[in-house]
Order: sequence, then structure tokens, then C-alpha cells
Amino acid sequence: MAQASESLHEALVHGQYVTGALRFALVFFTVWWAWMNFTWFASAYDPDDVPYRLTVLVQITGSLVLAAGVSRAFEEGDLRVITLGYVVLRTALAALWLRAAWSDPARRATTLRFAGGVTVCQIGWVCLLGLPVSARPAGIVVMIVAEPCVPVWAQSAGMTPWHPRHIAERYQLFTLIVLGESVAAATVAVRGAFDRHHGIGSLYALAAGGLLMAFTMWWLYFARPAHTLLATTHQAHRSRFTWAYGHYLIFASATAEGAGLAAYADHVTGHTGTSPAVAGAAVTVPAAVFLITVWAVHLRPHQGTAVERAPYPVAAVGLPAAAWSPAPALAAGALALVAVVAAGDARRLRITAGGPVDVRGARS
Repeated sequence: MAQASESLHEALVHGQYVTGALRFALVFFTVWWAWMNFTWFASAYDPDDVPYRLTVLVQITGSLVLAAGVSRAFEEGDLRVITLGYVVLRTALAALWLRAAWSDPARRATTLRFAGGVTVCQIGWVCLLGLPVSARPAGIVVMIVAEPCVPVWAQSAGMTPWHPRHIAERYQLFTLIVLGESVAAATVAVRGAFDRHHGIGSLYALAAGGLLMAFTMWWLYFARPAHTLLATTHQAHRSRFTWAYGHYLIFASATAEGAGLAAYADHVTGHTGTSPAVAGAAVTVPAAVFLITVWAVHLRPHQGTAVERAPYPVAAVGLPAAAWSPAPALAAGALALVAVVAAGDARRLRITAGGPVDVRGARS
């Protein structure tokens, strides 16, 4: 996460907005997808014996190789190292699925589909390296579409025995990681800017706004329990995948927020020629994506009235406009805070009126 955030920061500073964003999306996809697949596997099958632990260590090694290739992928478009790390990760996961197929005859069709799908995708990523440079973007799109199709296809043969509370906890912990990386990236940038003694007032506003954004993002995500939603939709195939896959935008936008805050600190101190509006958008756009995605996949199913739902889309529309304010981070944080307070008031009114407060219809 730190490597991806720092690389996006550097791309924004050097004016590589589109290229940097696309490379960040690809790099983050590999990290997120490897994490998510192992998370769901571990929720279903986790014997914690010696073979399992050794396989996990192999995956950790693959993740370190992947992280080592992040800078190459950003700076040169060189995907060889990052692909090597990804293949190590995913090959170890395929081995775990084969072991699950041997140990769980009742779900053998599902586990074999997982093992086969993961293996075919890894062959696809390796073959991608042999394509001409001009053909690689199309190949990458094909692979990014193919990867998420594997779990959908595999679990159409039967569900794995995953646990809603365990999955919710793992996603919550990953949310804390990306928020922590966002705060860390912004802290390093602001500290360096203070050391250069430029734009002190703007930097104070940036630091306050970044902290406020981190607090509101944390508050929004943890406002409602995810396990109740997952338990309710345990048999709803589409709803479960929408929630799980939608978190890509939640995690990526939270990580990108740290890169945006760092890029704006460089703008304040004159280390980049970026215009104020573009530098502000680097802060406000990721915040808007986080807000609307958290609401859409994580909070909206819990909400029963239009009044309770309205603050989030309204704030998400208003957040990008904060890029034109003198203090984008502070304005964005204040707007997100207003959304949190307004949604909380609407929920309290609904509880007072005797309405249901969660997706299972229980009163709080």
C-alpha cells in the first residue's frame, strides 16, 4: 500500500495524471485481488497446520516481490517483477485450493474450479509479458475482467463455508491499513513541507483537513456492522459479490487520498507546477469516490428512508467542487463531516419513529 501510494504521489507531482492513475489502478488491483482471494479462502479453509503455514509464507514472499516491482511498474511500465510476485502469490493459492479439493469432497467441484481458474489466469498474466507493448493495455483489460469472473464461476457450483463475521473483520482491518497508509503518506509530506518553511498557513489547513478526512472516512465505514449485511445476503450471490468487489474502490480511494494530500503539500511549497484546482482535485476526488462507494455498497442496504440516504450522494457531488476552494482538504473534510452528522440525525429520527434500523428489521 505504501509503495502504491508513494508512486501515485510522484506521478501526480510530475503531471502524469492519467498514466499515474491507470498504473495505480492496475498495481492496486494486483495487491487487493491477491489479498481478497486469500481472505475468502482462509475464512473457509484454515487448518493452521505446517503445510498451510508454509504456503502462507510463500505467499508473503510473493507479496514482497510484488512490492519490489511497484516502482518499476509506475516509472517504466515494466510489469515483469510485479507479475513474478503475483504469480508466486497466486500459484500458492491454487495449491491451497487443490488441497481443499482433496479434503472436502462435498465441495470438490467448487474448489477445483477455483484452482483451475486461478492457474489459467496466471498463465494469462505471464503470456501478457510476451505481447507487443501496444497490445498490452487490451490484454491487461482482458485479464482484469477474467480474474473476478473466477470466483463467480467457481461458486456457482456451490458455496464455500466462509463466515460472515470473519470476512467483515478482515475487511475492517484492511480498511484500517489503507487509512493508516493515507495518514502516514500525508504526515511525511506535511512534515517535509514544514521543514522547508513555505506556506505555513496552507499547510496547517492541509494537516487539519487531512486529519478530519481520515476521521470521517473511518467513522463512515464503521458506522454500521458489515457482518449483519453479509449474513442476510449469505444466499444472495449477486449482493455478496457486489459488496466484496465494491471494496476495491473503497480501498483504492482511501490509499489515493494519502497520495493526493502529499501532492497538495508539494504544490503548497512550490515543488510542482500543478495548478491549484488540479492539486485540489487530487485530494477531493478520492474522497468523493470513497464516500459514494462506502454508501453504495456498505451503508445503503441498512438505510430505510430517502432522508437517511440523501446526505451521502449530495456530499459526494459537492466534494469535487471543493478543489476550487482555498483549502481543499479542509473544505472536503468539513463537507464529509456534515454528511456524517446529517445521516446520523436522520437515523436517530427513524429510530425515534419506531422504524427498523438494520437489514433484518430489528429495532436498535
